[in-house]
Amino acid sequence: MIYTVTLNPSLDYIAWTDHFRPGGINRTTKEILNPGGKGINVSLVLKNLGYESIALGFTAGFTGKEIVRLLEERGINASFIQAEKGLSRINVKVRSEEETEINGMGPEISHEDMRELYRKLDRLSDGDILVLAGAVPANLPPTTYRDIMKHLSGKRLRIIVDASGSLLTDVLEYHPFLVKPNSYELSEIYGVTIRTREEAVPYACRLQETGAVNVLVSMAGEGAVLVAEDGRIFQAEAPKGRVRNSVGAGDSMVAGFLAGYLGSGDYEKAFRTGICAGSASAFSEGLADREETEKLLPFCV
Repeated sequence: MIYTVTLNPSLDYIAWTDHFRPGGINRTTKEILNPGGKGINVSLVLKNLGYESIALGFTAGFTGKEIVRLLEERGINASFIQAEKGLSRINVKVRSEEETEINGMGPEISHEDMRELYRKLDRLSDGDILVLAGAVPANLPPTTYRDIMKHLSGKRLRIIVDASGSLLTDVLEYHPFLVKPNSYELSEIYGVTIRTREEAVPYACRLQETGAVNVLVSMAGEGAVLVAEDGRIFQAEAPKGRVRNSVGAGDSMVAGFLAGYLGSGDYEKAFRTGICAGSASAFSEGLADREETEKLLPFCV
């Protein structure tokens, strides 16, 4: 089974307005309310690509209940822990000539909440896949993902980490199956500026040498790089298209990689499916589905 963990999920309120005026009254022309968060996005795209998962994490308040309701409405098996303090965050995205975002804080996670999460994680079995994705709530330590991987180190799991900074680098000693920094996050880790796929390769290799089994670097329109467990290095441009959505493309790449790998056992197929799923999300107003992803496969070379 695939499990995804979103420690600080959100309700994403996306609103379109013809001409956004700061300080004035703006009326929307279109509105969408979606469950959000990186692990949740992975679960949603996996579902679209034909793979079931169980979504774990924390919710709180009436917003948390709505997140769970929307996930269940979309056929996602949601097993979230309801925190007592605070509310699940609401992220507001205003799309006009430019896109403006206001992201909420999220609830306070107690020690008992974390113990309950560990009890859920203890039910994972050898061979399961665990996706740890996104930032952690403000009151949790930056070692949270490392602590989870250490706790689970006695199980034979394939763990994927999609996070930035020390949340990612601290897990490397526990040999995650896949890490997926974007080019900006990879640049931050090593104190450099990475603009091209060729520049990304040596730093992706360094992450692998430090402990990651596979390293997938997303680079928006520049494409992506994969340094694979078997020693092969793959690079590809992103398929061409009009970008309509900035939400969830990287998460879709993770889901596409997983779907491609589980369906074929081949890293090249996983890499290409990951790029196409990420692009399919970027080219649509929602998250990638199977038809949109497969349509782009011939253009990902």
